[in-house]
Amino acid sequence: MDKRDLGSVFRDRLGEVMRRYGGPQSRFAESIGLDRSALSQLLSGKTVRLPRAETLVAIAEAHGVSLDWLMGVSQSERLAAEIAPHLALELGASGPDDSRLQEWRREAAGYKIRHVPATLPDLLRTEAVIRHELGREPQQRVEASIADADRYLAYTRRPETDMEVCMPVQRLTGFARGEGMWATLDREVRHEQLAHMARLLEELYPTFRLFLYDARRTFSAPITIFGPMRAAIYLGDMYLVLTTTEHIRVLIDRFDGLIRQAVINPHEVAARVSRLTDEV
Repeated sequence: MDKRDLGSVFRDRLGEVMRRYGGPQSRFAESIGLDRSALSQLLSGKTVRLPRAETLVAIAEAHGVSLDWLMGVSQSERLAAEIAPHLALELGASGPDDSRLQEWRREAAGYKIRHVPATLPDLLRTEAVIRHELGREPQQRVEASIADADRYLAYTRRPETDMEVCMPVQRLTGFARGEGMWATLDREVRHEQLAHMARLLEELYPTFRLFLYDARRTFSAPITIFGPMRAAIYLGDMYLVLTTTEHIRVLIDRFDGLIRQAVINPHEVAARVSRLTDEV
């Protein structure tokens, strides 16, 4: 294959990667370390030269394809040995107030965020519930978590937000009954939390959608999928972070499976929470 044909194949495959990505061209350029004008030049066909090796590697790593496929040497997109799937452990996870989560949310602005919380959804919790759940933590962390819940709620109120959350229906009923970690939480606090949650679910729908699934039928670890950029699985004191397209797609499919198994759908959840409020 001569240089002109090689350049044409590369542009076609770069275009395919960009179509799958689905985001704005400027954000795609940022994901591979280029500015928008440099990316436009690659796509223009005005030069027969391939991009620098660093750019090829960045495209392959960021978007889960092989170098051989990008350059037309192979018909297989699967990652070759020269590029390992990007998987990392981020140590020192401190919860919803973690600055990394805030940065990842900012990066995913305009894309759908999918979330399976460890307890109740962070942005729906009242200050009293946060203080109860973090009662053994340093005061500084408690205050940071309360502040982040407010920031997260403000973020979710932005018109471009698209967020789906899945959690077990048993967690909601367990909270209402004061079971498990909430056994020592006053009835009045639980009542106010449920009323607060019902109000926000009504206000934020349909850009914020909460699905409740049956924990007797399925299970999910706490996870957040930040659009097409990354997924973070919460492991208690660390995050398992994945950034390859292939891994993110698998986790999106898994999340969509939780949605398909939902026993209570978003348009019904606020009413269900209101009924639990009456029962507390």
